[in-house]
Amino acid sequence: LTGVGLYDLERVLDPNEETNKHLVVAPPSFSVSYIGFNASEHPFKDSKFRQALNHAVDKGLIATEVMSDLIEPAYGILPPGFPGYNPDLQGLRYDPELAQRLLDESYYDDLSDADKRIVITVPGSGGTIGLDLEVVIEMWRQVLGIEVEIEQVEWATYLEDLNQNRFQAFAGLGWQADYPDPQDFLDILFHSESSINHGSYSNSELDSILEKARIEQNIQERIELYQYAEELIVQDAAWVPLWYTGDRYALIKPHVRDYAMTPMIVPKMKEIYIVD
Repeated sequence: LTGVGLYDLERVLDPNEETNKHLVVAPPSFSVSYIGFNASEHPFKDSKFRQALNHAVDKGLIATEVMSDLIEPAYGILPPGFPGYNPDLQGLRYDPELAQRLLDESYYDDLSDADKRIVITVPGSGGTIGLDLEVVIEMWRQVLGIEVEIEQVEWATYLEDLNQNRFQAFAGLGWQADYPDPQDFLDILFHSESSINHGSYSNSELDSILEKARIEQNIQERIELYQYAEELIVQDAAWVPLWYTGDRYALIKPHVRDYAMTPMIVPKMKEIYIVD
């Protein structure tokens, strides 16, 4: 079995293609990719500036026209189908006029040229940064007039600096569920005292809600706390959530039976068998 990439998709989706009969469509995995901001550094200290960046990205257009619907736009943090997922969460959708207004209301124009400089660090060694990120950066330039620099660093260095919260902004990675509970996304990634809060995001109200949700024993009330926490995170634009990722299409040979495409990625090997 194998995943199907962007450059093979058109051929594999052709009903006349031999491999098409082996095609399996999978749900998005329990993972999310994003652009992270260091909320302790200019210009990302200003929530209106962060909100402007979110509203300037047309994720629907990128998903359909650039990525051939291999990805699903993310407007929240928790993936579809995940415990606590809120289908009513609207998020910060594409609105170029609102994006420009928020930029004007932010203190961005009052910053020095040095503080206006934006550098997004990604893992790599001189290769492509990803077509989706390239388009996002171009949208920021066209909608807001903001120029962004890209810095690529070797993977081990990237992880070391990420864990030390040394980046002004960062991309090229995502978060995948370790276990099916909203704490695994919202608390671990956004509580101010979490060691994996790589953007130094701090919100005392959010901390209080997350701490209460940890020990709430009523399941419905606990989910409501997490959904409120997610709303706070999204509206305050701690990130630019990008995509719910995973192999949307896969090819599985007919002699491989009962291989289920699961959103937690880990296949149920005990259920798989091979026939001659």
